[in-house]
Amino acid sequence: MTKNQYESVIILTPVLSERQMQDAITNYRQLITENGGELIHEEDWGLTKLAFPIQKKTTGFYHIFEFAGPSDLVAKLELTYRRDEQVMRYLTTRLDKHAIAYNEKRRRGEFDKPKVEKEVAV
Repeated sequence: MTKNQYESVIILTPVLSERQMQDAITNYRQLITENGGELIHEEDWGLTKLAFPIQKKTTGFYHIFEFAGPSDLVAKLELTYRRDEQVMRYLTTRLDKHAIAYNEKRRRGEFDKPKVEKEVAV
């Protein structure tokens, strides 16, 4: 079975305590690794304002998992998201080679470098 690379973004409800949020993230991390997945990168964006209200809430805790794993792992992960009342929204996408390269560059900080202006001879 080949392992594809995926990125999964979840938005957790803002009424959670810090401890509840960390427990939920830990559970998803374990679900990925216990089902043949390999975590590549994680990002916690924290409490962020939503573009539009979801369940009458205007903020949510964003968390991103980037992982490699078998395709049936995504089905298990999304089923768990749907059953969890703490998850307001989720989106899992399979990454192609261009997205993988972009994510690697972003992790190395290649997009954060200030632009260097060229000197012009007068």
